[in-house]
Amino acid sequence: MSNILEGKTCVVSGGSRGIGRAIVERFLAEGGSVYYLSRTEGSSPAPAAEGGKPARFIACDVSSEADVEKALAAVIAEAGSIDVLVNNAGITRDGLVFRMSLEDWNAVLATNLTATFLLSRTVARYMIKKRSGSIINISSIVGIMGNGGQTNYAASKAGIIGFTKSLAREVSSRGVRVNALAPGFIDTDMSAKIPEEAKAKILAGIPLGRAGRPEEVASAALFLASEASSYITGEVIKLDGGMGM
Repeated sequence: MSNILEGKTCVVSGGSRGIGRAIVERFLAEGGSVYYLSRTEGSSPAPAAEGGKPARFIACDVSSEADVEKALAAVIAEAGSIDVLVNNAGITRDGLVFRMSLEDWNAVLATNLTATFLLSRTVARYMIKKRSGSIINISSIVGIMGNGGQTNYAASKAGIIGFTKSLAREVSSRGVRVNALAPGFIDTDMSAKIPEEAKAKILAGIPLGRAGRPEEVASAALFLASEASSYITGEVIKLDGGMGM
């Protein structure tokens, strides 16, 4: 049995589906104790590694300061510490900027960026005290390249990159690492909603010629959560099939 995360307590936001669910399942398989935060529970995660604990779902609106504080307090009360935080929760409300409502702008920034701040702020306090921990923020290739019709999403994901580098400078001297992953076009429920013509155009611009799989993002998250990346902080790793070259 693999035990890369044996004895580690991991918190994953947006863990009920897509990339977040793949990360939850991979962390479980590697022996981690996993708590996932989401508004809805989703289907049950794959079974934990033999002898491991099942993932625990905690209902949480990650854009709410009160919800975040309550959820993380519950994790600490039960587990005693948090070793890995994955800020994955994210939404899209696409539209051209001159047609975009303030409501759609604020909703995307609140869930994608403000939630990353709220969760990291609290978790970093615990990690600093024990002088160890890994925070992994899920950005996007769109936060690096931009994309028409996604100014709110791109702004939130670019903000995550700036947040990652700045927080890394604040906490790395205390043994806490902060890194980001920037996935490209990944085969999830979200990407399945894209019209076939638009999807074909996106795939034509990917040197590897295919969409990525959530499991591939989960493998990168595992690397950043593990001691294999112990000398890496403040980095942004692209998982885009060469899309952003």
